[in-house]
Amino acid sequence: MQAIRKTRALMTAAVLAAAATIVAAPATAQPVQVALGDTISVETVSIVIALERAKERGFDYKLTSFAKEDLAIQAVINGQAEIGAATPYSVMQKTKAPIRGLFQLTRLIFFGVADKSIKSWKDLDGQPFTFHARGSGTEAIGNIIAKREGINFGQRNYIAGSENRIIAMINGQIKATIVDLANKNKLLERAGDRFHVLPGVTNPASDEVLFVRVDWMQKNPQKVDILVEEFAKLWAEMARNPGIIEQERAKRGLLKDQPKEVLDGVTKFYTQGAEAGLFNAKGGGVDAVKSDFEFYVEAGQMQGPAESLKVEDFWDLRPLDKAQKKLGS
Repeated sequence: MQAIRKTRALMTAAVLAAAATIVAAPATAQPVQVALGDTISVETVSIVIALERAKERGFDYKLTSFAKEDLAIQAVINGQAEIGAATPYSVMQKTKAPIRGLFQLTRLIFFGVADKSIKSWKDLDGQPFTFHARGSGTEAIGNIIAKREGINFGQRNYIAGSENRIIAMINGQIKATIVDLANKNKLLERAGDRFHVLPGVTNPASDEVLFVRVDWMQKNPQKVDILVEEFAKLWAEMARNPGIIEQERAKRGLLKDQPKEVLDGVTKFYTQGAEAGLFNAKGGGVDAVKSDFEFYVEAGQMQGPAESLKVEDFWDLRPLDKAQKKLGS
């Protein structure tokens, strides 16, 4: 009996020790949720590359791609994600959501394209027009042009993705839209006899912004610094050598499911984008944010006047300033 009691005592001690070990073990850190308001493609693979570089420095993340920008913005506001990539200005102002911009990912280098039966913007007065999404940069551009031209579009339709709007153009489903640089070139290469480019806006504002939930940023300043620094580093490298994106894409095995002809266009896209000003090598700053205010107020997506809006209500520039100083920019 003594032996049995001793054995039971030892077993009980072992169980308690194991339980203590379990309780004492640190909780596994959850990956940072990142909401992308676009599909993962040639045009957005640079974002994934910067995230992967940050991951190598301890920024573990999980990326969710949304078909609509507003869904990505809402995911951050609702606490389903900590980081977002979209154009959140209008929602930020309307809801006073505690989110702030960190880095300017792309600028609105977009082009109005139309069937050649449409000679000018005036011909689109009262006519249907197709945009990327409600409240998107393409709709902001359309609003500004309509205001400047003194016209009103008819029915507003929405098809996400420039490449999808190009297909709709070629198939004769729509006659006019606004698309990005790569797809404008693709349309003219494939059907330049049928379509042409209309005059556009010459003062590009932010198209996609990297933004963060304030409460999470306050608890994780080091992670924010790593993230912004990697974006700043890659965007600076891209300005010097756009081929870096294809090198990094191939090295990391990204977009492996895409056909060769699509991947062959990666360097071309980033070279043309860098030349056209699609990417701001500095990642934004005070002047860039103020330009955004002017643009989105004129587009009717923000309430002005623009000069009354405060940068700090929409952006936290400290991580970017810190990154630029560290990189010697």
